[in-house]
Amino acid sequence: MSNDETTPGPRASRRPDKPRKRRRGLKITLGVVLVLLLATGGTLYWLYSQLDGNIKGVDINKALGEDRPEKLPTSGQNLLVLGSDSRAGGENKELGGGGAVSGARSDTAMVVHIPEGRSKAVAVSIPRDTLVTRPECVKDDGSTVAGKERVMFNSVYAQVGPACVVKTVEKMSGVRVDHYLEINFAGFKDLVDAIGGVTVDVPQDIDDKSSGLHLTAGPQKLDGTQSLAYVRTRHGIGDGSDLGRIGLQQQFLMALLSEVKSQDLLGSPTNSYKIAKSATEALTTDSGLASLTSLAEFARSMNGVDPASMETIMLPVAYDKIDPNRVIAAEPQAGQLWKAIREDATIPEDAKKSPATGG
Repeated sequence: MSNDETTPGPRASRRPDKPRKRRRGLKITLGVVLVLLLATGGTLYWLYSQLDGNIKGVDINKALGEDRPEKLPTSGQNLLVLGSDSRAGGENKELGGGGAVSGARSDTAMVVHIPEGRSKAVAVSIPRDTLVTRPECVKDDGSTVAGKERVMFNSVYAQVGPACVVKTVEKMSGVRVDHYLEINFAGFKDLVDAIGGVTVDVPQDIDDKSSGLHLTAGPQKLDGTQSLAYVRTRHGIGDGSDLGRIGLQQQFLMALLSEVKSQDLLGSPTNSYKIAKSATEALTTDSGLASLTSLAEFARSMNGVDPASMETIMLPVAYDKIDPNRVIAAEPQAGQLWKAIREDATIPEDAKKSPATGG
């Protein structure tokens, strides 16, 4: 397959697909950032200094150059939070039956907008099956990949890498991405286990033989393996499409953030170290955040963000007229949404409504 061919992915149709061997996992790196608030304890800093080398960095600014949207006119920040389902490494390869799957794909993508004042945040999920125009990008080896129209969003990561995902998001939205955060498959599981599990209110009974998830409706405390299955399930919720599970992913994000905020991390150095270790080993960031000190400083600036006030939105999409198994950004809603984020303004209610819901 050439670099500019579209990687096949799960369908966004309104009919459930047959079970596939390809597995997917949610990696919520915003939770990782908040976990790193523990590094603000000066008397504990010596414990965390050795974690600095765990964090992997990507020089996004160098890869993208100067042809980028302008930064916000305020002190607001935009983060691209990405989850990759790489099967590299022992634990990653075994999770979710991934032994037969090679390479890596972008599983989950959220543009997290933190307005001036840092008192609230908005997370915009981009469905993985959204058809987008991929701009011309440069790979890590220096080779150039030509731009192409109507490629699936999740294929960009696999074909060209994280810097091209950032460039694609910037081109489709006009929003400047200030920081990039990514966590891998095993890292998500380990993070949930390190904080002792996460309680979610399961909206309906789930019996998903594909992911191996079997839950009854109501409050349930999930460990790392169950959490991974919960945010991956498609066949157990909604219409079986990728759109149907986005609601579960967003719900879990809120529950994870609330759990992290509720724990006395500074009061338990041993537990705090365990959480920080699992987080940093799984984390990849832009080079500006690729150190424990930088992450801790950024996390401190987000300390006023209350998960209860954080708004989650799915990018408004509509079923594609040519291929109804895919979706495209719905206009004018998507344009209104991105405009509000670019201007650090209140998002209009109409801009939050998606014609395709996956219900």
